[in-house]
Amino acid sequence: MSGSLREPLHDGRERLTLVARRTVLAVVHTLTYGKRLVDVLSLLAADFRLQVLFTAPPHAFGDEVPGFLSRLGGAVVPWDEAVTTPFDLALAAGPRGVEQLSAPLITLPHGAGYLKRVTAGACTGVAGLRRQDLAPGGRLPAAVAVPHHAELAELERHCPEALPLAHVVGDPAHDRIAASLRLRPAYRRSLGLRAGEKLVAVVSTWGALSSFGRFEALLPRLVAELPAERYRVVLLVHPNVWSGHGSWQVRAWLSRGAGPGIALLPPEADWRSVLIAADWIIGDHGSVTLYGTLTGAPILLTGSPAQEINPLSPAAALAVTAPALSPVHPLVGQLRYAAAEYRRADYAAIAGRITSEPGRFNRNMRRLMYRVLGLGQPAHEPETVPLPSPPALGTWVPGRRGVPA
Repeated sequence: MSGSLREPLHDGRERLTLVARRTVLAVVHTLTYGKRLVDVLSLLAADFRLQVLFTAPPHAFGDEVPGFLSRLGGAVVPWDEAVTTPFDLALAAGPRGVEQLSAPLITLPHGAGYLKRVTAGACTGVAGLRRQDLAPGGRLPAAVAVPHHAELAELERHCPEALPLAHVVGDPAHDRIAASLRLRPAYRRSLGLRAGEKLVAVVSTWGALSSFGRFEALLPRLVAELPAERYRVVLLVHPNVWSGHGSWQVRAWLSRGAGPGIALLPPEADWRSVLIAADWIIGDHGSVTLYGTLTGAPILLTGSPAQEINPLSPAAALAVTAPALSPVHPLVGQLRYAAAEYRRADYAAIAGRITSEPGRFNRNMRRLMYRVLGLGQPAHEPETVPLPSPPALGTWVPGRRGVPA
């Protein structure tokens, strides 16, 4: 049972092999949201009592979602049918349209906590914790899953009526990265890095103040200043950039300035093993850069726009800890400086603010979902599976589309 459910869900039920299952709906607004939900859904995957379904609400950054769901092989319910069908549980990492669903809803963040501050009139607040994020249309969810106890104070400030619904569960990406750090040598071999070769991960979130807007000037410097026999570069660009501008355009822009030692991670690929393999991270104020604090790689920041950063978040702490990339000093010297000034304890303290439940997301989140479903949990501890090895860097060419098989 994969691909699209083309017939109305109930009219086609007699054709299913397993009936009378509890239904779980994953609401996939964007590729980023979908990738976060996949980690969560793995906790339900082997339970024969459950049928997991997917739906894709209309979203400005949803262009990559149909291909993502097709590759995933999930049973897809059209959005117009999803809003008229009751489900036993819905999961969403974004608020758009979820108030239309007939299901107890669990919301969770799609990145490293709640990093972004919004300062646009009535929308002012921390994105993800505002009333319009947690209670769109005035309807509260069944539960709000947050990664850290510190978020509870923010929640009380922005949407106090949601505070009794909050559950501190931890962060799945944090736990997968932490469980995979020991595999760094294997990831580097898989990427095709030779002995003595250094990997620089250049990371961008999305939006007008992201580092992507600086790539036009940065890419030629990476090519000209980093000796190709010693350095490899991989670009990690937020999926919203791909969806917003189009895959063809992003590849066209980046292929113009990229040299043979520069690889471009496709939006559907898993960035986490690549981040673990990096020797340096050049990034901005997004989640991926923040997750880099787990890896031991020195970080250089391309910018830290105070107007977009939640001042109480670990991203704000990183902004005053990591050195800033200079447009005039040689890159090799800056990388050496970042390595010499790196203090693991400082970055570990920042990483410790991503989650207050390190290593316990699977346990906490599974318990919450089964509680909402009204079922007993499976009689085994949920496992945090290490990340798979990435393909070789040479297969990720800026001008060519697709993730290698």
